[in-house]
Amino acid sequence: MSAVLFRDVRIFDGTGTAPYAGEVLVRDQSIEAVTPRAAGSRTGNGSAISASPDARIVDGAGATLMPGLVEPHAHLSWPSSIGNVINAMKLPAEEHLLITAYNARVTLDHGYTSAYSAGSLGQRFEVALRDQINAGHLPGPRLRASSIENAPVGVPGVPAAQDGAHARGVEGLRSYVQQMARLGVDTIKILLSSDEGFAPGGAQTLLYTEAEVAAIGETARAERVWLACHAQAAEAVKMAVRHGFRLINHCTYADTEALDLLEANKDRLFVAPAPGLLYARVHEAAEFGIDRAAAERMGAVSGLELMQRIYPEMRRRGIRVLPGGDYGFPYNPIGRNARDLQLFVDLFGYEPAEVLTAATRLGGELMDLPVGQIRPGYLADLLLIDGDPLQDLRILQNKERLLAIMQGGRFHKPPTRPT
Repeated sequence: MSAVLFRDVRIFDGTGTAPYAGEVLVRDQSIEAVTPRAAGSRTGNGSAISASPDARIVDGAGATLMPGLVEPHAHLSWPSSIGNVINAMKLPAEEHLLITAYNARVTLDHGYTSAYSAGSLGQRFEVALRDQINAGHLPGPRLRASSIENAPVGVPGVPAAQDGAHARGVEGLRSYVQQMARLGVDTIKILLSSDEGFAPGGAQTLLYTEAEVAAIGETARAERVWLACHAQAAEAVKMAVRHGFRLINHCTYADTEALDLLEANKDRLFVAPAPGLLYARVHEAAEFGIDRAAAERMGAVSGLELMQRIYPEMRRRGIRVLPGGDYGFPYNPIGRNARDLQLFVDLFGYEPAEVLTAATRLGGELMDLPVGQIRPGYLADLLLIDGDPLQDLRILQNKERLLAIMQGGRFHKPPTRPT
């Protein structure tokens, strides 16, 4: 059995407890012991934890040890990543699959040890990728694999890459959900409403009837697969809640009734607003042909303004809102995901500790895996950070400040300090 002892670290454990100095012992894939450092408690070898003689000692020298981050709205097959910007969304299948695998590694390189997909651009890309990651053959985050992000055939304004996977009708949608379950996906992504970025006024365009969404929900429960959705319009949000969707993305136009429904069901669902995409369109996309006027036409300016009213209210109501999402566009590349943490502070009024808890513990709850907390028995998905992200979340945007990345008790990035 292999063991690693993290010594002299400041522990942010994701549970809601304030950070504390201490030690963490990892054995094989899991966390075995977590010990706060107290005066007079240290034992032989200068450690409060008794580890086997062959344990590797990592002296953190006061660095922060925290759970790996969870990306709740991943698009690993969206092609662009930091240093590899691609101005196309649909590529030859062979090239696209390789880029998807590369993006998985980029995501892990930036501290995201788990990812919940919000839609793929390849039918089985993510199922195959998930299985290769789980087998230890490819580096990447623990992945909840999704179907293609789909809309009904012929919906005006929906990008071709997302159009035409299934026909309308209750029976057609039942068959589609069953087909996706047979492919082995963990979650199915449905566009319940269109988007201002697709067509003017698109955010208020509903893409399915109530009966169709009810059929999707009923069949998904029977097949034991989760549902995620793109829901901008208030009515789309309400349909998603009524019919058992687990992850609801955006919610930009949620009204009081939608917020009431979300609050009443807050113990079974999650929300991911993905402000980073709109922020990038407004402030960082000019070189890609999206100036301020274009950003306004695409609803990015008004969308950010609406989010700044809606998400503080969701925070007040205790709805589980997770930072991240919609990275993979040329102006919003994969690898920049941690920017959402700071946007939650700057735009929505969250405290840094709340954001980190959402990105770790709540992310683990979304994944439905023992990740996101530093507790005995949890998987050892850990980050050793140069500095204190509770004082400056922007540290997490710089992968050079990630001194070590551990996933399942193995170092993806070995410690960069002497051990």
